[in-house]
Amino acid sequence: MTDKVQSHGMSVTLESPDGALLVEAYGEGGFRLMGRRVEGSLFVKENGFFPVDVSDLAALEASHVDTLVAEHGEPEILLIGTGANMALLPKTLRLHLEAQGLGYDVMSTGAAARTYNVLRIEGRNVAALLLQVP
Repeated sequence: MTDKVQSHGMSVTLESPDGALLVEAYGEGGFRLMGRRVEGSLFVKENGFFPVDVSDLAALEASHVDTLVAEHGEPEILLIGTGANMALLPKTLRLHLEAQGLGYDVMSTGAAARTYNVLRIEGRNVAALLLQVP
């Protein structure tokens, strides 16, 4: 997997032997998956990608994560992309995830998208909650 910087956002060149759902690009307020542009923040898992009505980390609440996991299944690990830069989760959200016993890792959205892709290619049960990058 290699990254290619384009004039608008980041494109990721991918190869997946099993046709896994991967994040192809991100930036300018959205993502490209399955060859199409999707605006806004997303929850991505092997069974699809789903909109998340949150544009920044301060607005992300435990109820968002709970709903997504309940509707789409609990992953082995949840990657949380915090936007253009890595940021710490709000304390209440961090404590909630730990109380639920949900494994998670926090990083910038770009790093979370790349990590999600690698773990999906490896066949892992991973999900990514990716906040949009302007």
